[in-house]
Amino acid sequence: MNAYIDGMRRYFDFKGRANRTEFWMFTLIVFIGGILALILDVALGNGQNGPLFVTALWIIPHYIPGLAVTIRRLHDINRTGWWVLIGIIPLGALVLLVFYCQPSTPGVNRFGMGHVGNGAQSPVQARQQANAG
Repeated sequence: MNAYIDGMRRYFDFKGRANRTEFWMFTLIVFIGGILALILDVALGNGQNGPLFVTALWIIPHYIPGLAVTIRRLHDINRTGWWVLIGIIPLGALVLLVFYCQPSTPGVNRFGMGHVGNGAQSPVQARQQANAG
């Protein structure tokens, strides 16, 4: 739940890094919320001849934070956020899925300091790891 709250708190923050746990927990909560919103829409009879109001009310506010956490996840594996555009082409989503599942770059990369637990005990050690590798 903290990953979701952090993702919403960093609504327009496209800088920095998001580890796998943060990305996947945010994605899972948004996905489950979307399913529940869709079920509620069907129960209310929405979607038969009109729009899915509840689903739209859930998905629209999560678009920008979802994009932000996705770009921060790409930063965490030392890739630019522009890679998200590969999802436009056929099979591009599979490439992104592979990227999202890769382990974090340990220590410091060009997008900043990684999260604790990815091999960096301190900023000094992280810089030493980045310079050594």
